[in-house]
Amino acid sequence: MSDDAQGIPRGSISRTARLASLPLGAAGRATLGIGKRLSGQPQEAVTAELQQRTAEQLFAVLGQLKGGAMKLGQTLSVFEAAVPDEVAAPYREALVKLQEEAPPMPVRTVHAVLAQQLGGTWRTRFRDFDDQPAAAASIGQVHRATWRDGREVAVKIQYPGAATALMADLNQLARFARLFAVLFPGLDVKPLIAELKARVVEELDYGLEADTQRQFSAAYVGDPEIVVPRVVASAPKVIVSEWLEGLPLSRVIAEGTREQRDRAGHLMAVLHFSAPTRAGLLHADPHPGNFRLVEGDRLGVIDFGATARLPDGLPEPIGRLVRWALEGRAEDVLTDLRAEGFVLPGVEVHAQGVLDYLRPMLEPIERHGFRFTRKWMQEQAARLADPRSEANRLGRQLNLPPAYLLIHRVTIGSIGVLCQLDAAADYRSVCEEWLPGFVADRAP
Repeated sequence: MSDDAQGIPRGSISRTARLASLPLGAAGRATLGIGKRLSGQPQEAVTAELQQRTAEQLFAVLGQLKGGAMKLGQTLSVFEAAVPDEVAAPYREALVKLQEEAPPMPVRTVHAVLAQQLGGTWRTRFRDFDDQPAAAASIGQVHRATWRDGREVAVKIQYPGAATALMADLNQLARFARLFAVLFPGLDVKPLIAELKARVVEELDYGLEADTQRQFSAAYVGDPEIVVPRVVASAPKVIVSEWLEGLPLSRVIAEGTREQRDRAGHLMAVLHFSAPTRAGLLHADPHPGNFRLVEGDRLGVIDFGATARLPDGLPEPIGRLVRWALEGRAEDVLTDLRAEGFVLPGVEVHAQGVLDYLRPMLEPIERHGFRFTRKWMQEQAARLADPRSEANRLGRQLNLPPAYLLIHRVTIGSIGVLCQLDAAADYRSVCEEWLPGFVADRAP
């Protein structure tokens, strides 16, 4: 069967050629820009044109490849709020499109996967099945259907060859990591790619994802704020779950009302901090395509391929460290950072300097009410990325223990989405209710 018939280009030569076209295309456009400058065109106009063309090619290639290339693009998209507006503007629309759009696999391939996974009589399980996908993501696409009992359902189908393609993409993208520095100055993409590679096996296991979704759904059944659709049926490469109608978060970011933005931001925080306690899990893929505003005031959550298993909830030292930092207890903060492995033995840092490094990032929970904005995140990113700054120097001396790596990445990603939403809420109260160790009389 050809690459196109399989639904995802798998041939190493064709995929490598497409990925290689990214830096080659960038180089070609740079040459074109130099030529235009020599011909007298204004530098600002040339720069804007180069950025636009770079965005168009970058996300076209990521979308075509699906697999790891699109997965990386979706992961990076949550950091878009940290990029200065004059750099980010040409990419913003392309990022939003990437979160929920991709070229579909052929209908015959869809039917073949369903027959293989659900049996040759798979059609008898459905009253109706829409051959046109309702959404597409990095390793699969979703079709709307009606289950045999009349329920509207979402049928998530994994692309054939996704495993091979995913690893091939990520291996190639690691070589081109510097290209992404154009979009995200100061962000080291290579560790992000390494983490994605480490989680590939789990993300490809739809049976595991279905079990995780069942666990989330049971934890939030009947909840007034969070909605998780129930799983109807599952197989290793297919998940059938109840259809979740709602306003995608990407639409809220683009055109939502103030009330919708603030409500979505509050609920994103509630999910992030409550899920480890209620479900023993952390939803670890916080890009806007995975969330909906349902019936106006509840947060619908989909796609559970990436989760962190936290059977004991969020680590209590996180809340305790944050509380002590807000209370200005610099020596206690440093002592606990050493105990948890954030400061390695033999590394000498000044307690007050560490506190000064942390405090600006804790501004959202200093008081009962804060608005996340792109400007705030850009200021934080600039403070930490500037090699001349004390914060940058200190940051390089700190260590991120493996147990905290995914929690840290998901937290930063969620903050990125809150900044895209421009969402105001009482985030401190959410922490007081759900973050272990944050409230003194509830600390162990």
